[in-house]
Amino acid sequence: MTTSIFSIIFLCFVALSTLVKLWLARRQLHYVSARRSEIPVAFHDKVTLEGHQKAADYTCAKTRFALRSVIFESALLLFFTLGGGIQLLNDWALVTFDNPLLQGMGIIVSVLIIGAVLEIPFGLYSTFVIEARFGFNKMTLSLYVLDALKGLVLGAVLGLPLLWGVLWLMQQMGTYWWIYVWGVWVGFNLLLLFIYPSFIAPLFNKFQPMQDEATKTRIDALLRRCGFTSSGLFVMDGSKRSTHGNAYFTGFGKTKRIVFFDTLLQRLSPAEMDAVLAHELGHFKHRHVVQRIAVTFVVSLGFLWLLAQLMQSAWFYQGLGVTAQSTALALLLFFMALPAFTFLMQPLFSWYSRKHEFEADDYAAAQTNANDLATALVKLYQDNAKTLTPDPVYAAFYESHPPALERIAHLQRQPIVPLA
Repeated sequence: MTTSIFSIIFLCFVALSTLVKLWLARRQLHYVSARRSEIPVAFHDKVTLEGHQKAADYTCAKTRFALRSVIFESALLLFFTLGGGIQLLNDWALVTFDNPLLQGMGIIVSVLIIGAVLEIPFGLYSTFVIEARFGFNKMTLSLYVLDALKGLVLGAVLGLPLLWGVLWLMQQMGTYWWIYVWGVWVGFNLLLLFIYPSFIAPLFNKFQPMQDEATKTRIDALLRRCGFTSSGLFVMDGSKRSTHGNAYFTGFGKTKRIVFFDTLLQRLSPAEMDAVLAHELGHFKHRHVVQRIAVTFVVSLGFLWLLAQLMQSAWFYQGLGVTAQSTALALLLFFMALPAFTFLMQPLFSWYSRKHEFEADDYAAAQTNANDLATALVKLYQDNAKTLTPDPVYAAFYESHPPALERIAHLQRQPIVPLA
């Protein structure tokens, strides 16, 4: 393949993915706005018109903001690649560092820092304008900055050694370097799964063991019935940053823990709390976490193999605006360009995730009461101002969870199982 042909192909995929994203956002805006004044029939007795309209307005505000983000991200990608940004950073690294590894580290870290700095206004606007306008933001500017600094330090402590090791393996391990890099990547991700609950998450939030004895007793009975053991049941101070509520299951092996946002506990009845917990346990019982990890590892192995083939070709570098060739440039260019080529596969990944959510809902309906999960989900939609009427095509691309109408209808079809 010639340089010019690959450049044209790359430009076409960037343009296609950008136009599809903008088209999807416009569809979402039109679809949600057109249904703003009427609550879906299935929710007439569950959601107020005011709440429904707030969710529509919140969704539209976020979607309009996303339009700007899409344009910015595409422009930044083109600047770094065909615009010569990475080439300029490569020229700077060559005269700044003598060691090839340091040169590669310098280029990649510089791109990450520049991208992060340019995205600061977007993060500030999202948090302190959109989230604040709709009454969700509880974060102060000092806490926002502190979180950013913690993230920067954590990224440096964990990411820099990983990056150094990957670049060293790419240089030293010959033709099959991609297998060694994949092994390191797998080990790194498994390590994160083990240490995240106990060491990383507490850097940003406080996790207190569940104090209410009646709740603990009831939940312990549910855990025993489901055959689940964990390192504890915790309440997270989600209200410190936002009024959004959620619950999740995290960790791996003996570090597994169940976490409820304090904002969620304030809204759910005991039966609804059990149903939400049973849904999270459903992910565990169906091995969804293990399945997703396995899929991620298999896909990453395929991508590393593809990178190993491309990095030997001059047209790959030159077609993305870089005249030099190196392992660091190959790694950087590949993963910067990859989203443009894979975006149209997004509905497949979203479908896979929604399939898991339906399976977890089915498990919860078998262990608790499907109606309790349905009412808990309605409260979650209300508290998070999640629109009940997303555009179906937009949802197929972006929604990892089934739309509200589908999900509630699915639960209502489940049989009521008498609980022991």
